[in-house]
Amino acid sequence: MIRAATTDDLPLVRELWQAFNEEIPDEPWREDDLAEDLTWLEQAIGKEIVLLADESGLAVARRRGDRLGFLEVVYVRPEARGGGLAAELVREAVTLLREAGAEMLELEVLASNVEARAIYERWGLKPVELTLGAPLAELEQRLAMPDGPTFGFVHVQTDDVEKVKRDSVKVLRLEPDVEVEGNWIRVRSDPTDADPEQLKALAKELSYTTGGVTLSLGIQVGTVVRYDLFDRGADVDEYQSVPEYYGTLPPGDAYALGANATVVGRLTGADPRRVREVARTAATPGELPPAQELYEQIATVMGVQP
Repeated sequence: MIRAATTDDLPLVRELWQAFNEEIPDEPWREDDLAEDLTWLEQAIGKEIVLLADESGLAVARRRGDRLGFLEVVYVRPEARGGGLAAELVREAVTLLREAGAEMLELEVLASNVEARAIYERWGLKPVELTLGAPLAELEQRLAMPDGPTFGFVHVQTDDVEKVKRDSVKVLRLEPDVEVEGNWIRVRSDPTDADPEQLKALAKELSYTTGGVTLSLGIQVGTVVRYDLFDRGADVDEYQSVPEYYGTLPPGDAYALGANATVVGRLTGADPRRVREVARTAATPGELPPAQELYEQIATVMGVQP
């Protein structure tokens, strides 16, 4: 039976409110406001909508303007769930709010409370606004203006220096710096240092024209280490030390920016175990070695000159 709470019910109302808070705790960084809530409840009985379902459930609602009603809480003890008691409580609250002139109902629910969100959406409530949160230390890192260097090299797995030069000039419209480094030829230019996308494009083109393996490897804004590995013009592996440094990505895209140690080992001769150890990813730069150090480690593992 749904009924309005009276001052005699205050101990029960407080008990049910406290049970709700214990079962669905707020985020740990928020101040504990339970004492304030319990004080407010004492004043709300008789003035706001405070409903009880015998001793098993509680709903509290109030007006928040001429057209808006707000559901402060709906709670049913675990042993009384499954019979529609929460819906009965909310239905009665909605009726009383409509009689008072309200036209809309809002409520707040933690994003982590998936079960409750599913119930509310089934009732017809839809998200209106989102409250987002993040640790300040992480925000500070992500929002810091990058001021470090951006540079990179294309490493071509060939010994034909003249062909690499000719093909590079076709792409860059200038002659780059070219060095032989064991089984690789290293290519550098001012345009590719300034633009990581142009570095990647050059690596792709040289892989296509030489019919072999190329690697673009560098540092972006002094913070992020990036490589792209090509085989006969196809991009076969890509890595970014902080996958979501430039913004949130779909989970599959973020995962794809992790090193594929097997492919790297097959194409460069690197030890896959060492690739997995060195080419790590993280949510923030602070969780990894300094970018220059990480860059040099990856270059060494792949057998190219940093």
